[in-house]
This record gives sequence, C-alpha cells and structure tokens, in this order.
Amino acid sequence: MVYVVDDDASIRDSLALMLGLSGYSTRFYADAESFLVAFDSHWSGCVVADLRLPGLSGIEMQARVRQRGSVIPFVIITAHGDVPAARAAFQAHAVDFIEKPFDESQLRTAIDTAFALERQRIEGTEVRRADTEKLARLSSREREVLEHAARGLHAKEIAATLGISPRTVEVHKTRIMEKLEVRNIAELVRFAVSAERPPSKSGGQH
Repeated sequence: MVYVVDDDASIRDSLALMLGLSGYSTRFYADAESFLVAFDSHWSGCVVADLRLPGLSGIEMQARVRQRGSVIPFVIITAHGDVPAARAAFQAHAVDFIEKPFDESQLRTAIDTAFALERQRIEGTEVRRADTEKLARLSSREREVLEHAARGLHAKEIAATLGISPRTVEVHKTRIMEKLEVRNIAELVRFAVSAERPPSKSGGQH
C-alpha cells in the first residue's frame, strides 16, 4: 500500500493515476493530522508525503510515526526543497527527498526501493519468528550452554561454569544443534544474537 499525504488535490489525482497504473494500492490524505488519525503502527508499504502541509509538516509527521514504533519507509516530496529540509528527512531515514515537479520514474524508483526495504524487514521478522520457535524447543540447561557457547567459551570452560562435565556439555551441544537444525557453532551464534534482538514490526500489503 502507498499512503499519499498531500494537500494539493491535483497532485493526489496525478499520483492516483500513476500509482494505479503501476499496480499499487493507494490511500490518500490531505494533511498529516488525518493520516495520523487513521495510521496503524502495523501498516507497511510506503508513505509519500509532501514536506509542507497544513499543520504538521511531512517531516514532523514522519517523526510522529517513528515515535509510534513504526519503521514504514517515507518518501518526501516538495516544491520548496532546501538542504536543511533534505538533511532532516534523511536523518529521519527517508528513502528519498524529491523536488516538484518530479519525474514519475524517479518517484517510482523511490517507491520500489521503499518496498524492497519492507520486504527485507518482513522476511527478517519471519526468520526471527522461526528462530524463536526453534529456541523454545531447548531446555533451560540447553539455553545456558547455548549462551556460553555463543560467547566463545569452550566445552571445558562451560563445564566449569555450569558445574557439569565437558562430556555432558558436548552432549547438550549435539542436542542443541539437532533442535535448532544447525550445522556449526557459527549458526549457533546467529541464533543467540537473533534471540537478543528486539522484534521488528511486520505485516502489510502492496
């Protein structure tokens, strides 16, 4: 879904035509406030927002969206571009800052880039969810062994820390690798690091 926020009706109409022909589903808003009222932090896709809007600016709206925990990509468009505004947009992780009148291919490229970022984020979330399900298979002792192994400790060091024999540590490692469906310590480390990351938001539609 492409969410367009622009107070110029002619811009909204032209973008409706362009994006519709490009196969994108769209929603349109005339100001930041109406967008924020409707906004759900689980939305994904891309927001195309004018820099200068009645009330909150496009960049201020982007900041409000980030405050709600959403990382949905923004493309800022403007007829009043300047370096400080562009800098502020990119510091807030806008995908692009495009001056009006813009070339349609430039905007389509920016939107395509935004959707590629969304796909990567959602795929990463799905991988993390699968990892979490696999980690749930481990016993508490196996989780302890995994955490120590991920920090680079050898079997003897883990054994000394946990008060068990090195042989028992190796047995736990074998079971951990079977349950997590991994082949080596490097993949075990990936699991441990993934488990420590905060979950990102998912969901969305094209």
